[in-house]
Amino acid sequence: MEVIYDISDFNPQKKVILTQGTFDGVHFGHRRILSHVVSEAKRCDGVSVLLTFYPHPRLVLHPDDNDLKLLTTIEEKVSLVSSLGIDYLVIIPFTQDLSRLRAAEFVRDILVGQLRLSKLIIGYDHRFGRNREGGLQEMIHYSDTYNFELEEIPPQDIDDSIVSSTKIRKALLGGDVHLAKEYLGDFYSLTGTVEEGLQRGTTIGYPTANIRVSSGFKLIPKNGVYAVWVYIDKIKFSGMLNVGFNPTFVDKKWSMEVHIFDFNKNIYHHKIFVSFQARIRDEIKFENESALVDQLKQDENRIRQVLAI
Repeated sequence: MEVIYDISDFNPQKKVILTQGTFDGVHFGHRRILSHVVSEAKRCDGVSVLLTFYPHPRLVLHPDDNDLKLLTTIEEKVSLVSSLGIDYLVIIPFTQDLSRLRAAEFVRDILVGQLRLSKLIIGYDHRFGRNREGGLQEMIHYSDTYNFELEEIPPQDIDDSIVSSTKIRKALLGGDVHLAKEYLGDFYSLTGTVEEGLQRGTTIGYPTANIRVSSGFKLIPKNGVYAVWVYIDKIKFSGMLNVGFNPTFVDKKWSMEVHIFDFNKNIYHHKIFVSFQARIRDEIKFENESALVDQLKQDENRIRQVLAI
């Protein structure tokens, strides 16, 4: 897959089969659309293209709104899309000027004028243009005007519930990583950097790696203890991860830290990839460190069973 950061560099010599949107999470519904784009491009000997935006439009339109949490960073989105067979990922900087483009201008100037699309494939609820004024009916009109094909993908249901990034965020914020997996098509994951902590885990026999994610807008699942797979330099390890404030201790600061089983290496400043497999329990305030250690041993045994190791 070729990633295009400057739209003027996009110069395909074949028919352009394109879809567009933020595609946060690259969830099950997104994957169906992208899979169809890839198959259509192969059918007509064209190229498959995803047009997306960075930063997320809401971060530009509502810069003081700190409630939005994203399922994927731009780096994670690139990696996920790359695995699905798309030929080109075109990333347009989302700006205030872009947000003011009317739907007709967006189609004429960007989709047709610069990307030269032959066919546009969109989801059933796709909106575009200033104030999200454009929808399916407007796009049907533009496809006739500019002579490109248009196809709408109908709703994707799982247990009668339409897949959406909003529902995935709700599931994760509620700690339901299994429901999130059903929507995403894979377990929720994040990438971060290991940084130095208080070394408290080492003193009780459970050393942890403190994880700092690169974006403050990356969604972190509900506080608690999780069974996780950890990837360091593409090597897979098992572990238990705690998200929260460590209420047993006086200096209660929020952190995300993982104890990697059967591992004893210095990985400060290393990139680390974490895949959330199951939520084991809530955070608990224990009377003392001894009670905490007893619980950690129980957690470890349970997580080893969950991960079948």
